[in-house]
Amino acid sequence: MADIQPSQLAAKNATDLAEEEIAQTLRREKISRTIRYIVLIIVGLLMLYPLVWMFSAAFKPNHEIFTTLGLWPSNPTSDGFVNGWKTGTEYTFGHYMWNTMQYVIPKVLLTIISSTIVAYGFARFDIPFKKFWFATLITTMLLPSTVLLIPQYLMFREMGMLNSYLPLWLPMAFATQGFFVFMLIQFLRGVPRDMEEAAQIDGCNSFQVLWYVVVPILKPAIISVALFQFMWSMNDFIGPLIYVYSVDKYPIALALKMSIDVTEGAPWNEILAMASISILPSIIIFFLAQRYFVQGVTSSGIKG
Repeated sequence: MADIQPSQLAAKNATDLAEEEIAQTLRREKISRTIRYIVLIIVGLLMLYPLVWMFSAAFKPNHEIFTTLGLWPSNPTSDGFVNGWKTGTEYTFGHYMWNTMQYVIPKVLLTIISSTIVAYGFARFDIPFKKFWFATLITTMLLPSTVLLIPQYLMFREMGMLNSYLPLWLPMAFATQGFFVFMLIQFLRGVPRDMEEAAQIDGCNSFQVLWYVVVPILKPAIISVALFQFMWSMNDFIGPLIYVYSVDKYPIALALKMSIDVTEGAPWNEILAMASISILPSIIIFFLAQRYFVQGVTSSGIKG
């Protein structure tokens, strides 16, 4: 009995030490996790501050915007939204929003269709000089877009497409966005071919396999492509500036620039109010597609 008691005591001490170590480890992990969350919240608030300030400044009188950094206006007013929506032209801001959608939506749809078809071809077919064409695709990603402005302008001028939205969305029909094609190719490389082979055995041709099998699997990546293209197109300034010169065809980017009068004091509350409205579509679409967007960016396909 005297021999058993010391061994039991030692086992109990060892168990207590192990439990204490586990408790200390859990406490350290909890403290570390808390610190990480605090840091992320602080950084997130710092990043969101300019956006929140823009929304709040839209409700301030023009003279109050640059006199205080506070978010809450001392004399809230909706004049910025009312007058900004009217704009200084014969068209309302809604007209410019509609103009923007006239080339943004076709641009997004054509980007999805062309990039998906080209990525499917690269990922699933043995085409002649495949490595060369893929290297060319990667090269286009590294080419600055500004070097193409002059030759593209001359080309569209000779084709009689200036002062229209065709130069803004027509190139998307030929999968000119190499980044999106590359992203879809990488996603497809992680997708097993079992279902595609089964569909081909059942008599499906390549386009049927693409539509009924591949596209549903590519849904997260396709939504990511659409979201990227939508936000980039909504924020595009240089493209409409080069190809569109009629005021009645201006998108919101040029309409906002037109609101800034360099000879007098700019109505910044109106500009900030319309800028707040112009980014709402991107914010709404991002939150609606956030789950698919994260899946499309972080994953490289499904494993099976």
